[in-house]
Amino acid sequence: MMNSHRYPNIEALMDEGEPVCITLCQDEGKTSDSLYCELIHLARHGDSFLIEDQRCRPGKFVLGVSENSPADYYLKSNRYMDKETAERAVSSLPRIQREYRSLKIEPLGMNNEKFDVLLLYLKPESAMKIIQAYAYHHGEGITSRSIGAASICGDCTARPLHEGIGISYGCKGSRKHSGYANGEVPIGIGFELLKEIEEGLNNIPATFD
Repeated sequence: MMNSHRYPNIEALMDEGEPVCITLCQDEGKTSDSLYCELIHLARHGDSFLIEDQRCRPGKFVLGVSENSPADYYLKSNRYMDKETAERAVSSLPRIQREYRSLKIEPLGMNNEKFDVLLLYLKPESAMKIIQAYAYHHGEGITSRSIGAASICGDCTARPLHEGIGISYGCKGSRKHSGYANGEVPIGIGFELLKEIEEGLNNIPATFD
């Protein structure tokens, strides 16, 4: 049964598609030939997946599926000036530390249970409203850290699991392979923060009032 409009204020911020729910599960899943960020983008438009693994090497590391560092991969693709810098970049990536077997990826409208992270693609003004809604309750900003790598898997999935919110400007892989718009900012919100973000959006002033 479809369960839409659980967070109407949050949902209304997305101009295209639906927010995507990500759930850490113990169910048996499949190995996908697609990249994690591609699966998220497909779920935005109505598909759902249950995966144990996917084909992005940095994604395997960030999602906690593999302990193999992607530093050499990053270095060969000319993302960093030398090996030491590539290794430092990898050490800065957020990673999923929690034990799980599979990841359920689905549109919010298909989810009827608790999940772990809600991932959205927003225009900058809408991303601003998420931050303002958080500040409405806490009186402080979020910590925004990104090196332009592992955007969807790291900044917007692993980081919200630990810090509540993760905002990113994207990465080469996710923008190239999943094709979200140049003017969109991906942002992940941990499940525990959703109610207060929803309430905050209902109370903060409109941008152009």
